[in-house]
Amino acid sequence: MTEFHETRMGVRFYESTLPELVRQIERLADAVERLADSRVRVGEPLPSDRKESHDPEGRTEDPQPPQR
Repeated sequence: MTEFHETRMGVRFYESTLPELVRQIERLADAVERLADSRVRVGEPLPSDRKESHDPEGRTEDPQPPQR
C-alpha cells in the first residue's frame, strides 16, 4: 500500500498546505500578542481581568456603569 507522503496529495500537504497552516497560525499568534500588548499599554483591563456580577437569569452586568 502507498504511504500518504508518497502520494501527490501527501506531497502537496507536506510541502505546501502544512507550511502555510503554520505561517497563518504564527500570524494569528502575533496579532493576538500585539492586541494584548496594546490593551495593556492603554491601561484597559483584559477580558479575564474584568469582574462581572451574574444574575440568576444568566445576564451579566458591568459592576461600574459608564460615567456621564
